[in-house]
Amino acid sequence: MSAEKRLQELGIKLPTVPSPVANYVPYRLAGGLLFLSGQGPRDENGKLMTGQVGGPVSVEEGYRRARIVGLQLLAATRQALGSLDRVEAVVKLLGMVNGVHGFGDQPKVINGCSDLFVEVLGDAGRHARSAVGMGSLPSDISVEIEAIILPRA
Repeated sequence: MSAEKRLQELGIKLPTVPSPVANYVPYRLAGGLLFLSGQGPRDENGKLMTGQVGGPVSVEEGYRRARIVGLQLLAATRQALGSLDRVEAVVKLLGMVNGVHGFGDQPKVINGCSDLFVEVLGDAGRHARSAVGMGSLPSDISVEIEAIILPRA
């Protein structure tokens, strides 16, 4: 099934791709791959969602925020490729979680993005992945995720 049609069936509306906050671009096509810059979760008003997971932010809320980042990454993918139907495969995700000292459930948090990719893209959304903990992330965001996508020719 078409990923674009799947989005409609699920009632998912992708957000606007946020402008970079520093000297970088939201994505780069190189060597036949699409590299998506890391993004943090933003609320419906575009405000960054902050706080450490395992402290003021629960694992469940961290999962929701990772899903929000997944939506933002899908929006950047659509902007770069013109359509999500051009995604051959999600090659790799790097998920970083701003967790309290000793927090160890990073994979449960990053599943929010991984589950979304499979939900929308089917088997093309299955990917290799790293889910790691960080002592901090820029602007105290809870989660940052970047991705590598293989586009269809």
